[in-house]
Amino acid sequence: MAEPGAPAVKPVPSHLTDRFTKLRESFKQKYGTDPDFFARAPGRVNLIGEHIDYCGYAVLPMAIEQDIVIAAATTDDQKLTLANVDPSFSEFTSTVDAFTIDKSQPRWYHYFLCGFKGVIEHCKIDKPSGLNIMLEGTVPKSSGLSSSSALVCCSGMTTARANNCSLSKKELAEVCTWCERYIGTEGGGMDQSISFLAEAGTAKLIEFNPLKATDVSLPDGVVFVISNSCVEANKAAFAHYNVRVVECRLAAQLIAKSKGLEWRKLRKLGDLQAALGVSLEEMGVVVDKLLHKDPYSREEVCKELGVTAEELQETSLSQNTKDLTTFQLHDRAAHVYSEADRVFKFKAVCDEKPEDALSQLGRLMNASHASCRDLYNCSCAELDQLTQLCIDAGALGSRLTGAGFGGCAVSLVPADKLQDFLKAVQSGFYDNSPTRSKRVAESLFATQPGDGATFFTL
Repeated sequence: MAEPGAPAVKPVPSHLTDRFTKLRESFKQKYGTDPDFFARAPGRVNLIGEHIDYCGYAVLPMAIEQDIVIAAATTDDQKLTLANVDPSFSEFTSTVDAFTIDKSQPRWYHYFLCGFKGVIEHCKIDKPSGLNIMLEGTVPKSSGLSSSSALVCCSGMTTARANNCSLSKKELAEVCTWCERYIGTEGGGMDQSISFLAEAGTAKLIEFNPLKATDVSLPDGVVFVISNSCVEANKAAFAHYNVRVVECRLAAQLIAKSKGLEWRKLRKLGDLQAALGVSLEEMGVVVDKLLHKDPYSREEVCKELGVTAEELQETSLSQNTKDLTTFQLHDRAAHVYSEADRVFKFKAVCDEKPEDALSQLGRLMNASHASCRDLYNCSCAELDQLTQLCIDAGALGSRLTGAGFGGCAVSLVPADKLQDFLKAVQSGFYDNSPTRSKRVAESLFATQPGDGATFFTL
């Protein structure tokens, strides 16, 4: 398969003409000129494989219709002016080299600045072009559908084009994964990779080191339905996400130390498995044998690794996890290895299409949610209620998707039961809550695999 090149440049599809025309008008009203181009980066739904990309394991997402779109024009004044069609999001203005990215209270424009800074540094651009930006987004924020990463991706591709820096989709995915760390998120690359590498009509198995995307043909007769718990969870603003990253790192390092490996060089559970040369199932046995289920204190971790508290902070912790006093290592590692195994089983079922394919996929999704809930502790009461309601309404499987701690569920639903399913979930979860009922139109919908990041002309 040929390596994917730069994002394509296409005419705006006819069904999106009104939307892009309105965005162009908003841009012109703000800046007095037409935009030079439009950039679009989609959100995504992860079908299975949660919290394992940053451990080095493959995931299985697909792009969705909801997206981030930017209208952009270059300027000669080396100023960045970032505006949003939604007036509830404040405007930002700065010179191209005098901004800061606030990790403690991230705003929407900080994610744009991540992509901008990352591409400028990667391409070694000494004098970046100024930019006028007007942004519109349809991915619900903090919903687990990758609104923040889609914004970083859209910013990155916009910045590259505005500065005549030719980057392939793979390069953009890798740069945008890395530069999201500017805002404090230690992600693994799934969100950025699927936003750039997605293709309409197929999900993707995304593998890392090296980055590789493989088509996964989803079975006929079913649809995937997204339902938003309406509990918002911002990965960068809350430490929960990075705590899980650190706990997985420490689990890998403690096992590596006990196995006589160079533990300081091991930072991912996937690398640990490769170093030991055993199967995912066998890694589960290793975890049970070498890690106790009770939380580890900071002192116990230091004793196991033979380091001081200061050394631990340098070798293993991140800025927003440096004050942690306890770490749940066994359950985090047990989730990662079992979830990685479920991803490959899910793909195998899609490839082989056995008679009971749909029920197998549903069971894998249900097991994934149980593991996220019980071992990774990244669900919440509303998500547990929602996934159970989805199953009761006819879904073959239902699980949280994205980082968790709120956000969305994804359900596997027989196509001929879709309308009954939607009515039951709306009645059971949304209609009985004044807050959720106002958001049902954007919170409950069927989706198909969408296309990846694209430049548009109007």
